[in-house]
Amino acid sequence: MSEKNLKQTVEERAMSLLDPIVAGEGLELVDLEFLREREGWVLRLFIDKPGGRVGLDECTQVSRAVDPALDVEDLVPHEYSLEVSSPGVNRPLKKPTHFERVKGQKVKVKTFGPVGEPPRKNFTGTLTEVAGDGISVDVEGAGTFHILFKDIAKANLEFEF
Repeated sequence: MSEKNLKQTVEERAMSLLDPIVAGEGLELVDLEFLREREGWVLRLFIDKPGGRVGLDECTQVSRAVDPALDVEDLVPHEYSLEVSSPGVNRPLKKPTHFERVKGQKVKVKTFGPVGEPPRKNFTGTLTEVAGDGISVDVEGAGTFHILFKDIAKANLEFEF
């Protein structure tokens, strides 16, 4: 299996397996990634706590909760490290509920291909609307762009200091 296929397979299976476990701990699995780093393979979970901040206690709690399931399912055919952390200030936006929470704030969105008029793939601006099929981002000096969820390759909150 190629490295790209392994990465995708592990991420999909891990999300399906771990999402309900993390939810059972009263937290949300925002995102996860499986990647090769200098020290080896890492399965990194990003968790959030509704209405609060994620700290070391929550990360430890989730790590202990998911570790046995990962061992039993044996998703990864080789050694890896498990890391659990908060999504950080530039948190990824994956689900419509994630976008809804940051409505009115600055976001950065990358699309798979050109979108809008004039066509572009990168949008940084204020998230003005979250609809059933997508979002609207007001880009300063360029206007408002409607972007379908299916066209979003990557999106995150742009924290303003």
